[in-house]
Formats: sequence, structure tokens, C-alpha cells
Amino acid sequence: MHMSDDLNAFREEARQWIGENFPESLKGKGIGMEESGEDLGADLDRWRERLAARGWGAPTWPVEYGGGGLSQSQARAINQELVAAGAFNHIPMITGMGITMVGPTLLDYGTDDQKARHLPGIASGEIRWCLGLSEPNAGSDLASLSTKAVDAGDHFVLNGQKIWTSGANISQWCGAVVRTDPNKPKRDGISFVMLPMDQEGVETRPIRLIAGASPFCETFFNDAIAEKRDLLGPLNEGWTVVKRLLQHERQSQTGSGMASSGAKPTPIQELAKGYVGTDADGALADADLRTRITRHLMDAKAHGLTIARITAEAKGNVEVSAAASILKNSATIVAQTKAELTLELMGAQGLGWEGEAFTDQELGTVREWLGGKAMSIYGGSFEVQNNIISKNILGLPETTQKG
Repeated sequence: MHMSDDLNAFREEARQWIGENFPESLKGKGIGMEESGEDLGADLDRWRERLAARGWGAPTWPVEYGGGGLSQSQARAINQELVAAGAFNHIPMITGMGITMVGPTLLDYGTDDQKARHLPGIASGEIRWCLGLSEPNAGSDLASLSTKAVDAGDHFVLNGQKIWTSGANISQWCGAVVRTDPNKPKRDGISFVMLPMDQEGVETRPIRLIAGASPFCETFFNDAIAEKRDLLGPLNEGWTVVKRLLQHERQSQTGSGMASSGAKPTPIQELAKGYVGTDADGALADADLRTRITRHLMDAKAHGLTIARITAEAKGNVEVSAAASILKNSATIVAQTKAELTLELMGAQGLGWEGEAFTDQELGTVREWLGGKAMSIYGGSFEVQNNIISKNILGLPETTQKG
């Protein structure tokens, strides 16, 4: 009861602070606000600074590294109050892979010096990170990577190519998995290094996708430099580091993150009534569509409750494990099903790409549907997650390629 009282008091404090500090001009906005044509840069910077000063960019990180030092329950309360106020926490978005992946892995494996140098800039939203993982010939089988890092005394010299590097063209730092010992088995000769992107040996080329704009890039290392002090984890043990990093990524893709948009979407059941119509009892006129939307809403609720249960069982200290693979696949199914249903209920209005005949919501729907197809692939494909689940949770035999 005491813990509940404390959490309620914290929630009330968070609600009051958000009300006093969130700029009114940003209410109901979030992702994509830069496309609105409004000049909101000053207010957005001011909001970022206020969140950072509070430590709410990374609320559960230690205070000494720019975090809030809060529990998972408190962080969830902040998120809920942001949503209720039509507000958002955009720091996780503007740091790229910083808050969701790099930061948590630094907390796991980083030296005191690495944490002190890198974490505050991430928590404040001032430094954006990308990750050099996949390569043209090393996608799902990441351990087959060929980008080399040669020991040159106090630094490594990197040569090779990465692909699907999200935000590489606008990031200041990159965490890259590289081969440091070509004579060892493929998973034993890998290291994880961190390097600045603003150097002559790094080149990025954006990749355009079918949904329109894309965050993905090709990244080329041509004698790029990574300092020895920015080797994360032991030399040649980067496979352990990258597995942990990917666990953090899958955890972040389950739908349990901070609110990144203040806009409240119309519930799909209400959207369906508007497009398809209702019967005499006020129910959705299409009985089959009604059944499938109901099934989707049940799946979404079950997914959310499972996240809440795992968080509660961890008593505020969520341990990322192979269970993240289950939640990642569950989140993929829920999101892609919703996109398919939304497109279907809109009919021809859900297939527009441009023009005054379509609303902004309709134009966004087809892009979301197309872009959402990538959820089955990024962060480890749907099939890779199933392999992890079968081996690490169900205890079934290893059936994938060994090495």
C-alpha cells in the first residue's frame, strides 16, 4: 500500500510538472511535426532541455549519467501522464539508437570512462548514435561479417561496408561490430567498437524505400579510426556484446517505450464505423470485419498485459532475455495486423499516395502499411526470433548454422 501511495504521489508530481513545462505549441504533435511547415524548433529545443534537466530523457538511468534514477514503474507513470497531456518524450527519437540500444549496452559493459564520456550526451538528446551491424553478405547471419578492424597501436583502422544503418547520415557516433581476428571461428574473432562519424574515413549513402523517405543508409569505412579506449567489452568478445545489444533492441520494439507523439490516434473500431458504417444497433455493419478487429484488439491487449506482467515480475528491474524475442514477434503481429485492417476498412481511400482527394490520415495509412512490413526483418527477422525462442525458451535442438 505504501508503494502505491508513493507512486500515486509521484504521478501527481509528474502530471503537474508536465502541465507547467510542456510548450502548448507542441501539444498533440510528435513524430513528423517537421513536415507540418510550422517553425517549432525553439519550443522543441526548450522542451528537450527541460526533459534533460529532469533526467527524463532516460528516466531509469543513473543520475550521474544524465538519467532520472527512477524505477520502471515511475518511468511508466511518466509515459502515461505524457500521453494524457498530449505531450511526448522525443529524446529517445532524436538520439537514434542511443537511448534504446547503445546506452543500455554501455551500462552493461562500459568502463567508467566510457559511461562518463558517452551516456550524458545521449540522455540529454544532444548526441545521436547509429549502429553498424548488418552487411551486404551478413544479414540474419550477422556473425559472417567481414568489416575488418586492424590494430594500429592506440587505435583500430576500419575497412568494410555496412548496410541498413539507420540514421547514419545524421549521427555523430556509431557503434560497429567488426572482425579483429580473422583466424578465429567467426563468432570468436569479433569486437564491438565505437567511433565518431565526422571523420574522413566514413561515408554514408541514404537508401530510398518504397514507403518514401527512409532512415536507412549504406555506410562505408575507408581507413576509419576507432580509438582503443572505445572498444566496448573485451577484444574478440564482441559477439557477446552484440547479442546483448540486440536483446535491448527487441525489448525496445515491444511497444513498451516512452511516448514519442502527443497525437492521440483514433481507435481502429471507431475509424471502422466511420468508413464502413453501422447497423441499427450501432455495431460495425460488416460482421466479418467486426470479428477480425475484435480479435486484433484482444491480441493487442494481451500483448500489453504481457509486457506489464514481465515488468511487474521483475520488480522494477527489467531483465532483458530471450523473452524479448517473443514480445518482438508479438508486437510485429499486432502492428502489421492493425495496418492491414486499417487499409482494408478505408477501401480505396486507404490507397492514396498524394492529392487533395485524400486526408493526411489516409495518406499516412498507406505509408505506415508499407513501412511496417520492415518490422518482420529489422532487429532480427521474425524467423530468427522463432529460432531463439525454440532454442533458449523451449529447449529444442540447435538447427541454425553453427560457427
